[in-house]
Amino acid sequence: MSPTWQAVLEGLVVLLAIFLGVRTGGIGLGLWGATGTAVLIFVFGADPGSPPIDAFFIIIAVITASAVMQAAGGIDWLVSIASRIIRRNPRRITLVAPLVAFAFTLGAGTSNIFFALIPVIYETSYRNGVRPERPLAASTVTSALGITASPVSAAMAAYLTLLPDDFTLADILTITIPASIVACVVTSLVQNRIGKNLADDQEYQARLRAGQVPSPAEVGADQHAALPKTAARSAYVFLAAVVVIVVLGLFDELRPTVTVDKVSGPLSMTIVIEVVMFTAALVNLLWNRVPPGDVVKEPLMESGLVAAIALFGIAWMADTYLVNNQETVVNPLADIVKDHSWFLAVAIFLVAGLTTSQSATTRTIIPIALASLSPATITAMWPSLVGVWLFPANGSQIAAVNIDKTGTTRLSKVPIWHSFTIPMLVSWVSVVLVGLLIASLAF
Repeated sequence: MSPTWQAVLEGLVVLLAIFLGVRTGGIGLGLWGATGTAVLIFVFGADPGSPPIDAFFIIIAVITASAVMQAAGGIDWLVSIASRIIRRNPRRITLVAPLVAFAFTLGAGTSNIFFALIPVIYETSYRNGVRPERPLAASTVTSALGITASPVSAAMAAYLTLLPDDFTLADILTITIPASIVACVVTSLVQNRIGKNLADDQEYQARLRAGQVPSPAEVGADQHAALPKTAARSAYVFLAAVVVIVVLGLFDELRPTVTVDKVSGPLSMTIVIEVVMFTAALVNLLWNRVPPGDVVKEPLMESGLVAAIALFGIAWMADTYLVNNQETVVNPLADIVKDHSWFLAVAIFLVAGLTTSQSATTRTIIPIALASLSPATITAMWPSLVGVWLFPANGSQIAAVNIDKTGTTRLSKVPIWHSFTIPMLVSWVSVVLVGLLIASLAF
């Protein structure tokens, strides 16, 4: 069989595994990825690629620390802070809510924290006469920007292990954080003009007359239960660990010098993240007297394990495919990226939409880009992972649609056209353009 036909058939196996994994959902994405790897090895005789061991254990460390914090009430405390910020600025909610969603995802390392903010955003906007679609859709989208700006997200774990040692976590954040903040603001300004005001929206008015939705005056503020004393301090411990990781990433000289494979240098940031996060988890476990059995039952632990398994299976399959098709697939794609660098942003965007996994997309696409583009340019385009909102297949999209009783936040018969499409596209274009500008000026 010719190398070209072999690459095509193996590529079909990869695509089929991803398709079936997305259809299965949950850990199915990772399991189908691992099965696809087995088919490539046993049926096509491919040499096994490298499984993403480092990225996998970074995710395990971070979700462990996050889950302990959640068990101590820390996530609820963070949500209460976000809720107060949003409710203090009701008239500017379309600007404030997306920035809060971004900031809290950045700090927590997971967009799962956004689920708890959805009812707050809906009620605050509706009570104040703001079309709920505007802040709900914008905030859902910008929460994903926080993933590529967070030092402790699963996608960052995958990304860090792919880059050369001289391009550090600090370099990544120098590009992604300011670019994402600008994108949040631009998205909010555009989204503020989307759709009719509630007074002019015929569908909403019909629902209101039919009694299908309460009037704004009848929607009361959500009352949060009293939080335990452990809530705030568990969040402080977790956020302090995040700060330690960022500082050690900024200043190499603060990290101990170690020798690995007879080469001496600063301790790897992969190990830094792992040991700091596991230590923070232990501090919270002991200080807040969290029963260890409760930690594994937390929603963050469940979702984190799903992300880790999905990353492991898909990334291993992708690496196996790419390693065995270097001349046929990787080099031609690298040449396209080299000649048309914008193609990388499109590739990341589309693959993220198809897989709904930022981590798996990162491990699949970034190695190809490293063959021809600088790490700074790649980092500027990396937030194209916002393409995860391309199809309405994510929990936060569905939750936002379901909670909006006014009917303004909606899906349509066309899978790629929904309330999240315009803010997604605006965020994507603006974050990449600003990122490329920063990369050209700073690197």
